[in-house]
Amino acid sequence: MKWTKFTLNTTTEAVDLIGSMLDEIGIEGIEIEDNIPLSEADTKGMFIDILPELPPDDGTAKVSFYLEDPALVEGILRQVEEGLEDLRPFVDVGEASVVVSETEDKDWINNWKQYFKPFTVDDILIKPTWEEVPKEHEGKLLIQIDPGTAFGTGMHETTQLCIRQLRRYVNDSSAVLDVGTGSGILGIAALKLGARVVFGTDLDENAIHAVEENLEANAIPGASFQVVQGNLIDDERVRGQAGEECYDIAVANILAPVIILLQGEICRHLKHGGIFITSGIINTKEEEVREAMEANEELEILETTRQGDWVSITARRK
Repeated sequence: MKWTKFTLNTTTEAVDLIGSMLDEIGIEGIEIEDNIPLSEADTKGMFIDILPELPPDDGTAKVSFYLEDPALVEGILRQVEEGLEDLRPFVDVGEASVVVSETEDKDWINNWKQYFKPFTVDDILIKPTWEEVPKEHEGKLLIQIDPGTAFGTGMHETTQLCIRQLRRYVNDSSAVLDVGTGSGILGIAALKLGARVVFGTDLDENAIHAVEENLEANAIPGASFQVVQGNLIDDERVRGQAGEECYDIAVANILAPVIILLQGEICRHLKHGGIFITSGIINTKEEEVREAMEANEELEILETTRQGDWVSITARRK
């Protein structure tokens, strides 16, 4: 099935009014493209380390919408033209030209699965739930993952760095705190490596469902891995659920700005002598994270490991 895409060339100041106008017509989803830099307020809570470099903002914008039924096109476009004319006395709508193109109706959520194949992290085999175990990897410690709509296949360098550190520090008495658990891959890896229990937090409610499904895929009892939605850094409810000084290991594969904030909170939850494993740190941010940890009198940096452009810093609570 093909959809017809309509792209309206306009101005940034008109985008909000045009969006409201399209909504009134009955167009429920729109796509906006502009070169306005994200503000600090925009990026708060977004786990973004490197923002895309945009060309200078020239005040122009593109607003796109999609129509499936060809019979509706003429009537919708007429309403859009009339709506633009109604807006002109109140805002500069720019050239307001419309470019028409076609796009296929693809299954974007599942299409990526063709690129997720079984792979190893040292002696650990990580594979998608829909793939068979390759014969050459039979006998390896197996982790099966279906990320769903939550982040975390294990293929990224930062996840692999964390898994290696978990293998180094986890034992059969370990209680693990997994901050930003995503698909649950790190918590599941910890349990597979012998951890006694895992408590995970994530901002995305999809993570809770992803973890439940991945626990089942790995034949792990749900009672061994509890997940809550929320922010450990500033949500007192989540802090309370996590508990104080009850974890032997905390792992956070997030990004540098969040780790810098998290290092001030994590000692509240770690036992004395507990290990704090971090990654998601691009190498250009390594010194910022290191300086934040070194300034924390409760933390002692133990080691730094690297893979590609990414860094993992492991510390101990004194």
